[in-house]
Amino acid sequence: MRIKLLISFFFLVWLFLLVRVFYLSIQSHNYYETLSQHNTIKTELISPIRGEIHDRQNRPIAINKLGFSINLKPHLKDKKSDSLLDETIAVLINKLPDLNATKLKKRYKRKNSYYNHNDIRVVDFVSYEKIMPLYSLLNLNNSIIITPAPKRFYPSGTLASHVIGYVARANQKDVDKDPLAKLIGSTGKSGIEKYYNGYLEGIAGERQVQVSAQNEVIDNISYTKPIENRDLTLTIDMELQKFIADRFKARAGAVIVMSVSGEILSASSFPEYDLNSFVSGISSKEWNALIKNIDTPFTNKLVNGLYPPGSTIKTGLGLIYISSGISQWWNVNCKGTMKLGKRNFRCWKHEGHGTTDIRKAIRESCDDYFYKGSLKVGIADMSFGLKQFGLGKKTGIDLPNEFIGTVPSREWKRRKFNRPWYIGETLNSSIGQGNFLATPLQITQFTALMATGRLVTPHIAKMVGDEEIMPKYEDVLTPYQHKRLPIIQQAMRQVCQSKKGTARNFMRTKIPVAGKTGTAQVIGISQEVKQRINERDMRYYTRSHAWFTTYAPSNDPQYIVTVLVEHGGHGGVAAGGLVSDIYNELERRGYLKR
Repeated sequence: MRIKLLISFFFLVWLFLLVRVFYLSIQSHNYYETLSQHNTIKTELISPIRGEIHDRQNRPIAINKLGFSINLKPHLKDKKSDSLLDETIAVLINKLPDLNATKLKKRYKRKNSYYNHNDIRVVDFVSYEKIMPLYSLLNLNNSIIITPAPKRFYPSGTLASHVIGYVARANQKDVDKDPLAKLIGSTGKSGIEKYYNGYLEGIAGERQVQVSAQNEVIDNISYTKPIENRDLTLTIDMELQKFIADRFKARAGAVIVMSVSGEILSASSFPEYDLNSFVSGISSKEWNALIKNIDTPFTNKLVNGLYPPGSTIKTGLGLIYISSGISQWWNVNCKGTMKLGKRNFRCWKHEGHGTTDIRKAIRESCDDYFYKGSLKVGIADMSFGLKQFGLGKKTGIDLPNEFIGTVPSREWKRRKFNRPWYIGETLNSSIGQGNFLATPLQITQFTALMATGRLVTPHIAKMVGDEEIMPKYEDVLTPYQHKRLPIIQQAMRQVCQSKKGTARNFMRTKIPVAGKTGTAQVIGISQEVKQRINERDMRYYTRSHAWFTTYAPSNDPQYIVTVLVEHGGHGGVAAGGLVSDIYNELERRGYLKR
């Protein structure tokens, strides 16, 4: 019996072994064959070349400069020393003495490991002119691999920097959002470069090769070309952009030129900065100079600068007044001050404007008219109407991180501060002060509404590849407001053309212009900023901001020009000359037609 059990045991063991051998050699053949292919077939992603950006006249705005990257083969060291790595780096330093041996070695070691079989990039970019005389010599070294590597270049340097934006090295956050950024090594960080990054960067290609155990290529199996060179054409005219930048000079602020269809012909945030500084990595010295500058050159004031709009909103508010039960002939007797409770609310004109209706109130920017009108209409209707007109929300422009601003109301204050609303705040809001905040682009869009009766969506891209960006409009005015709008337009013409208009003495255009000046008080300067302002400059930085927003021709609106001069004082004084020059230049270039 024991012998039978022993034989049975041995039989079962041998049967199990035979079954296992059959499974491994026959049944698992496909599995291990696929696994072996993965070990010998290597898939490489091919980086696409970033699309270029041009202005409306096909002038280059952002291009790719031809150059090369330098890569080293992995595992250039033995167990005891880095001798082979040091020798290879010494060859590079000998030919390219500007390189830093310590940085090259540190970068190499950071990516080198037993598990890495890919070439390691140690130099991101060397210009074509530098590398070509050395190309053949360096290629003789089996440890050095030179590959094409275009570098972003901005021919105009500082011009339109906040609109164009820049490309820089991708960080981990960028890679998490966009895996292609890891392959390319860079990504759009701001402006158009960021907004259209997914289009501009293209789609990676793919190459499959058969490699040996030593990672040497034996055969090419397949190749898929990357989708690249996706170009972008903007609505911007770079020559007009330069014309405006030259005349704005050393001031801080913003200038926008927009067609009534929403095309941004020029947009500048001042001061500007050199985009090329960011492509390879800005130095800490340059970075500190930017972020510590009192005039905040790194802020895109077009969409991120929030300012009290001052009297620029009086046009829209006047339309709300005369469409909400107030007659167009209703008038006030402006004596220069209005008493409410224990507080006096002053008009900018100390002696007062006398008898003032809606036309005169806009033409001469009478504060008293808007104070008293706000008490009749109320903050609820004022706030609702101005939001309908585009304030307190994004314009929809194709730029990233646009701010929405603030149109004050009871609900807004309760939500933000959990405090009640006071009637004095209604009066402050009626002249664009208090907690009222808007961006220069919002005021431009708002002015376009006053000019045409339609709320247009601004845009900077003209052609995305072969696709043309079409105008987008929204009809936000009621039928009665449309009927009343000519009254406001008449008053805006008088601002620039009537003898008593707030801008009349500063205009020298060849074509008739309509508009609205504004003076916005600086509410306060943060303690951190105060510490960086010289005592002699403090008076300047407490001066009011100057607004001047316009359209022309006044009888057939085609373009909007909005200028904000930080600490500029009166809008007409600070910006009238520049606005005139811009309209004359638009006519000279054939944009404006009489």
